[in-house]
Amino acid sequence: MSRYDISQSRRGLLRLGLLSGVSAALPPMLRAADGRVITKAIPSTGERIPVIGIGTNRFGRTPYDDVRSILKRMYELGGTVIDTAALYGNSEVQIGKALEELGVTQRMFIATKLNRPGAPPGFPPGPGRRLFGDGVGGRESFERSMQRLHKVDLLFVHFIYSVESMMPLVMELKKQGRVRYIGITSIRPPEYPRLLEYMRRYPLDFVQVNYSLGDRTAEAEILPLAVKRRMAVMAAVPLGGGRNLLLDQVGDRKLPPWAADLGITSWSQFFLKYVVSHPAVTCAIPGASKLAHLEDNEAAGHGRLPDAEVRRKMEEFWGGKA
Repeated sequence: MSRYDISQSRRGLLRLGLLSGVSAALPPMLRAADGRVITKAIPSTGERIPVIGIGTNRFGRTPYDDVRSILKRMYELGGTVIDTAALYGNSEVQIGKALEELGVTQRMFIATKLNRPGAPPGFPPGPGRRLFGDGVGGRESFERSMQRLHKVDLLFVHFIYSVESMMPLVMELKKQGRVRYIGITSIRPPEYPRLLEYMRRYPLDFVQVNYSLGDRTAEAEILPLAVKRRMAVMAAVPLGGGRNLLLDQVGDRKLPPWAADLGITSWSQFFLKYVVSHPAVTCAIPGASKLAHLEDNEAAGHGRLPDAEVRRKMEEFWGGKA
């Protein structure tokens, strides 16, 4: 199957059974009766959010009308979780404008990120430094995000190198009630030892880490500690990324017949249901800069989620290239 065919298969999503496969036999956390959106609780408060959100690092270079259409459709399908960052170009601006025009800002769960001013230590000279070159970080970055987005539910410290300098600020903002949740992001496994240290040191509500069927590094220590510390986990890059993009590896393989029992009609849904069925994972944030991709991804948040036995089958099927 080519990438074009995968994309085309997404377009028939709703016709192929968006709401199928509901099972009353599953625990409440793993089912959505009558086709409703599957949600999980944020451990620190019990507030429930949809298991499928959206990552928006491409929204800064996506035409505004497309961004607006994607967010409108997401809301119609019951999605609320939007993840962005101060460093994602024009993403915050586009998101804030679209949500205000649609009149749904207060109904969405908006996460953004800040970092300390300047490029990371040891960051090489060259064009890439322009990403950090405006010098905006810390409180100034947060105030700018608030102006753009109009509210922030979850504020992450972006990058491990910013944690110690920025954590006092984000803790203060939570105490003041300007944000409801705080967290840390790290999508590089070599940084996980420091992330573990910070998870033990700070009263975090969320951590955001890489987790996918192709990258299960976080299962060893990050996810168990999150459960122990009652922290929500937002899974970044749940479809893989870079050279490990899972959809690029599908080729002409067919979904296993038993995937239909979970209401799965595409490989994206297969990969996403695997991620959000992990007991430690609260939600996943696949990117979507096309409406058809958004609809396909959102379908993974309906129907059934795999239990432990089915998760093992998914691992074996994918890993064995059966």
